[in-house]
Amino acid sequence: MHEQVQIEWMKEIESRSRLAGSNMMEVLLFHIGTRELFGINVFKVREVLRTPKITPLPNCPPSVRGVVSLRGSILPVISIRDILGQPAAAELEKTLIVTEYSRHLQAFVVAHVERIVRVPWDIVHPPTASIATASTYLTALFRWEKRIVSLLDVEQILATVVTLPNPSDRIQQLERSAAILFADDSPLARKEIVRVLDAMGIRYHQASTGAEAWAKLQALAESAYADGKDVRSFLDAILLDIEMPEMDGYTLAQKIKADARFHGIPIIMHSSLSSSTNKTTGFRSGADYYVAKFDPQELSQTLRKALSHN
Repeated sequence: MHEQVQIEWMKEIESRSRLAGSNMMEVLLFHIGTRELFGINVFKVREVLRTPKITPLPNCPPSVRGVVSLRGSILPVISIRDILGQPAAAELEKTLIVTEYSRHLQAFVVAHVERIVRVPWDIVHPPTASIATASTYLTALFRWEKRIVSLLDVEQILATVVTLPNPSDRIQQLERSAAILFADDSPLARKEIVRVLDAMGIRYHQASTGAEAWAKLQALAESAYADGKDVRSFLDAILLDIEMPEMDGYTLAQKIKADARFHGIPIIMHSSLSSSTNKTTGFRSGADYYVAKFDPQELSQTLRKALSHN
């Protein structure tokens, strides 16, 4: 990629990354040297550049090519080809996508980026069971100009190189009975959330898409009405991811806040989108709390605070 083209890419990412709250997503399309087309949310992209010199490190997983020094930071470089089981090929790892997840910077090395497209979340769907079984790193799919774009489960990818702490020994149970609904499209994230909730003794309903979460909330509200009760008798808080197929967390939070039946139930946004822009948009969309993934202690403390005020 020529330097002028690279500058234009960076400008485009910076200008478009402000999109939020419209149930739309900006996706940076990229290739790894295979026939597949992959995508990553522009909100998570900090920079795209030619792959600089990578310094290998001892005792790293094979998917970690090493580290690079970039603007005063030392970043791990993770090979998407290796993660997806493709053989190493230096000539197909010429582009670095620098990303921010959960307040941490890391770089993914790929063959090349193609362009940025704007996608409505309602055309983004979770993979079928058979596809999910075949690729544990796939979180969603959508069709774009007769091509299928695969969105990768970055939480799952990062878990291959970072060991998440087990919270069960350090998190105390909640002092009272409570129930929440949480929604997250990543199987790994749902598993980690459940570990925290179990350690706290919190009952839960769960969903893997924003649309599924909204349907379950509607069912809870209707059940409460049939019993002549307030929905708060069945639900104490709502925990939402932002990036979810079919309906994003911003849109879902707006719908919840606009429905009087859910008045007084706190909304917690729990996302790997940890920039100040995302937090501001989250609060404007109706979130009462915002916590970055994935710190079990921080999540449990936020849950405790939200439930103590409800």
